[in-house]
Amino acid sequence: QVQVVESGGGLVQSGGSLRLSCTATGSIGTIYMMGWYRQAPGKQRELVATLTTGGGNINYAGSVKGRFTISRDNAKNTVYMQMNSLKPEDTAVYYCTVRGGLIGTNYWGQGTQVTVSS
Repeated sequence: QVQVVESGGGLVQSGGSLRLSCTATGSIGTIYMMGWYRQAPGKQRELVATLTTGGGNINYAGSVKGRFTISRDNAKNTVYMQMNSLKPEDTAVYYCTVRGGLIGTNYWGQGTQVTVSS
């Protein structure tokens, strides 16, 4: 059974920083991609940043480019996201996603709340 567990969310003032972590455990096999999505109240879930574990290709949403940095530790099946210069509009539940296994199944974590106060 595969588990995806996020940590690191919380409450921070505008301009502050947070670091999210996500670890995948269980029989997931080869991991191809790890990343983060977010969902604000009343809005659809949106991509924040993704990273392929093989070639290291990174994709950022335009709204976070230059402020957020995604990184990985392949040996630990862990992905991180350093979030700097946070804005109130970054407030959302942040979900980690991991794609892996023979058919490239997408696994999701339960989400971690990030709240940025103005």
